[in-house]
Amino acid sequence: MKNQPDWQPTASRSALKSRAQQLAFVRGFFAQRGVMEVETPILGRCGVTEPNLDGIYAQLDAQGIKGGWLQTSPEYHMKRLLAAGSESIYQISKVFRNGERGSRHNPEFSMLEWYRTGFDDKTLMTEVADLVCGWLECPRPKATSYRQAMIDWAGIDPFVITKSDLHQRCREWLQPEQLQNLSRDGCLDLLMSFAVEPNLGTETPVFINQYPASQASLAKISNVDGFDVAHRFELYINGIELCNGYWELTNGDEQRTRFEADNRLRKANGNPQMDIDEAFLAAIEHGLPDCAGVALGLDRLLMLKIGTRDISDVLAFPLERA
Repeated sequence: MKNQPDWQPTASRSALKSRAQQLAFVRGFFAQRGVMEVETPILGRCGVTEPNLDGIYAQLDAQGIKGGWLQTSPEYHMKRLLAAGSESIYQISKVFRNGERGSRHNPEFSMLEWYRTGFDDKTLMTEVADLVCGWLECPRPKATSYRQAMIDWAGIDPFVITKSDLHQRCREWLQPEQLQNLSRDGCLDLLMSFAVEPNLGTETPVFINQYPASQASLAKISNVDGFDVAHRFELYINGIELCNGYWELTNGDEQRTRFEADNRLRKANGNPQMDIDEAFLAAIEHGLPDCAGVALGLDRLLMLKIGTRDISDVLAFPLERA
């Protein structure tokens, strides 16, 4: 299909049909559990402060608002609904991330995101397994900690290794001058991408959990074996990261502190600082119910279903043909 004229889709008819079946499966899955489908803006007033995400800015002129951001995730808007009393919700949404194009990335992609009130991360992992394994008809995932995965595949203990030893380990992929300004978490992300991820879920799906607290993002933090870890998990199948989930942080002051830390890191990395989403923080301060949430890439899930390693095979029109 990719060698045909640009007006034609890169996905086959069978892949398009499988996508339609996937959407029906997802909606049926949540209907059986009484989880309400919602729809929130794709274009929002604010982007995200996350240092490793770049949004896409959209110029406009509407009632004095001169610009907005194509959303990288529906998370902030969905949490505003939760704070307003929606109870458990899910959404199938188009999301956008700048600079991401490759065999597993397209700047526009489909995300399934859901939040379960009264759940923690372990309970949500069970539901993620129900959905993913029900659709793929695969074995249920095992779980291993971030620390153990790093020990097994990268040969380091991420909680005790010195920064100099961490830089030394990363020299397999980067030159010394490239490592000078790379943070500790930047080094760990490099090792996760190149040394660990390709080995994950090759025999059976695997959840990675108990990430370092510095990688908590919007998750609660607990102390395990003397180290602060995040109530965060990711699911890997055949080396592909499929989802990212949290037992959600509900403290508005702590959330603001993390956003401010994000912006300091963005500035240190030479990236523009982002406006903090005050409407989102106001919702958290009003009262976000105890809940767990997860974002799952539907395009990647479909790639696993039809057995391809190229996201173009499951998209009607990727960026080059859009």
